[in-house]
Amino acid sequence: MRLPIPSDLSALLHTGLWRSFGSLGIKVATAGLTYLTYVALSRTMTPDEYGHFAFGLAIATVLAIAAGVGQPMAILRLWPQESVAGQKQAAIAAVRSGSTLTILAGIIASLGLATVVFVTLQFVTLEDTASHFYGAAFLVLPMALAEYNSSALRAQGSLWTALVPRDIFWRLALPAAVLALFALGIVLSGPDALVLSAALLSGMLALQFWQARRADYVLAPAMGEVRSYWQRWGGISRWLMLGALIETAALNADVILVGLMLDLESSGVYFNAFRTAGLMTLFTFAIELVIAPMVAEHYHAGQMRQAQAIIALCTWAGFLFSLVIFAGFAFWGEWVLSFFGPAYAEGTLVLVLLALGLLFDAATGPSKIVMMMTGHERAYVGIFGIIMGLGFLVQIAVIPIFGIVGAAAANMGARIVAQLAIALWCRQRIGLDTSLLGAFSVRRAVDRPA
Repeated sequence: MRLPIPSDLSALLHTGLWRSFGSLGIKVATAGLTYLTYVALSRTMTPDEYGHFAFGLAIATVLAIAAGVGQPMAILRLWPQESVAGQKQAAIAAVRSGSTLTILAGIIASLGLATVVFVTLQFVTLEDTASHFYGAAFLVLPMALAEYNSSALRAQGSLWTALVPRDIFWRLALPAAVLALFALGIVLSGPDALVLSAALLSGMLALQFWQARRADYVLAPAMGEVRSYWQRWGGISRWLMLGALIETAALNADVILVGLMLDLESSGVYFNAFRTAGLMTLFTFAIELVIAPMVAEHYHAGQMRQAQAIIALCTWAGFLFSLVIFAGFAFWGEWVLSFFGPAYAEGTLVLVLLALGLLFDAATGPSKIVMMMTGHERAYVGIFGIIMGLGFLVQIAVIPIFGIVGAAAANMGARIVAQLAIALWCRQRIGLDTSLLGAFSVRRAVDRPA
């Protein structure tokens, strides 16, 4: 049965859907290239060295989000919010100040990690090498700036300049470089791969700045208005940073925890299973890239029907895509993981458990985006952070007994409870239903004053 779409929403949904398909195309290519990267690395490295890479990448990813100081999410909200209010210069200042803050924080995080490791080694003797920590330090700043640039450009309506340099060119260059070096007889260690990733990503960032300048997008950093910007928006930036950090920790802390409590080979198996399960969220993530500034614009303009319609489109499209991928993992998960090598097929049950949690994530829709874009970032941090934090404590208790399967089961349970909780909050407190039932709430949504 086809739901009738009001004429005033048809053009809005048509535009959002086609932009989402463009974003999906980029993200599908990104997923394929990312998968190729991990396969190339796992096939050319020993399981132990690949574990070093996975462990270091997880650390770099978490620190990069912290180094973003909430600016990637803040600019997605502030650019449309200021633009709707007619404050174009304030919107430009937000982009430039956010870039400056990201660069400064990225440098501090990189140097901080290297310093902590160096000082620790003066008092503690590790059984294993610490080089992967230093490799991760090289990657923090490029990853943080790449995430911010992508958000800043998407907020301004860019799609290709925002996504292609990092999501396509970098992920194409990295496996190509790994395989070329392997053909020459050079086998990378885990730290080598992290440093190579950082160097190639830095080159892609330079390309992105050049493309943005040609297209007249605002992207370059500037110090002049950082103080006033932080005085005005520093409060929400800290909460947005905590929200992003919690979400990133939920996706990466498991890998670090498994590596610390078990061994780096198990960390590599868990890493591949989690990254494979993440393919389920491709369409949801692709649509969220498009709708985040749209939700902010319509919500702050008081156009609740438009906001609800966009959210419903995102939820249903993402869920149907995720359901198909989940079925594939349930039947052919072992075969999929075998691409990484025979040693990684043991993560099949881990893959299915993690994928089930992400299926519930898709069914509850873009609840995180809605909370962040509508000014409820504190509630998101409280609800999602507490539940996932409790799940993390459960993982610490079960990993010694059940290994990586216990880690996956705890992650799945915590994610299901957390997503249901924040979706319910969105419906009750914000007036926007992010779940699959939201499609039936469009006609009942009532606009309010801007």
